[in-house]
Amino acid sequence: MQPEQIVYVIDDDDAVRQSLEFLLKTVGIKVFGFESAKVFLEKLPHIKSGCIITDVRMPEITGIDLLRRVRESSVDIPVIVITGHGDVSLAVEAMKIGAVDFLEKPFDDEMLLSSVHTALRKGVDTARHKAEVSDITDRLAALSQRERQVLEGLVAGKANKVIAFDLGISPRTVEIYRANVMTKMSANSLSDLVRMAITAGILRSGED
Repeated sequence: MQPEQIVYVIDDDDAVRQSLEFLLKTVGIKVFGFESAKVFLEKLPHIKSGCIITDVRMPEITGIDLLRRVRESSVDIPVIVITGHGDVSLAVEAMKIGAVDFLEKPFDDEMLLSSVHTALRKGVDTARHKAEVSDITDRLAALSQRERQVLEGLVAGKANKVIAFDLGISPRTVEIYRANVMTKMSANSLSDLVRMAITAGILRSGED
């Protein structure tokens, strides 16, 4: 199931915030506005998907501080920063911390919408990847210790007889464990198993 596409607009300037809300709603995007980062952060633990648009200069908690807190939280959500002409250095700092984009005021509506759509796609991809990693991790947890050892040998590119020698068991026994691994991991092929291992971090892409 695809996560809901929601944009959270945080700006202490009522006119700017309401203008952004109106623009996003006209293209069918669900949007929630917040007059301060403090109010938004109270809602952050309950947010599962979407993207954030925040001004850089705000009282109490700035856009930079907000970005840091979002990155420190368990919520993985793209952040777009809005900046005035004199705040470009802050926007660059925000990008270094993890913002996906920054827009200088006054910005073109199409530019903003393009940035939002890109951020939302990134958010969906991130959520999909996390769900995939979680699913693969659950499957790995169902393997016995010996099955896990055989899996690690397979994704390392070792032949059955080599795995058998390493583990001190017969090649036939390795075949049985291999079949069990393929079934429990729901892998249709060895390449499928390798892809899962890379996704789960067992095998780094580019390893021999």
